[in-house]
Amino acid sequence: MNIAKFRQSAFAAGFQHTALLFLIAVACLLLVLPAHADDRRVEKRVPPVYPEIAKRMRISGVVHVEATVAADGNVTAAKATTGNKMLSLAAEDAVKRWKFVPGDGQSTVGIDVNFEAN
Repeated sequence: MNIAKFRQSAFAAGFQHTALLFLIAVACLLLVLPAHADDRRVEKRVPPVYPEIAKRMRISGVVHVEATVAADGNVTAAKATTGNKMLSLAAEDAVKRWKFVPGDGQSTVGIDVNFEAN
């Protein structure tokens, strides 16, 4: 076998190996993602306490909160990812008191908390 053919076959084998690893990684992600991004049903919603300063300033909007829900349905963590900073803490505090239907394990749930100034 000459050098050119050897390099060509080594490159092809390396490419096939890389492609196979990529496909395995994608398959693993598809299996893992549903365990982290779950649509668990809410048993108990607690409305947010509208911050007084935000009320006076007539600030309204939607705060998106990512909540970590334990297998027993309790929220173990809540973090506002978008929305007005004046409303974020109130949204996080409310979601931390929510209760979800128990599930097979811990999951992450995205929640939109709406604040409307009257």
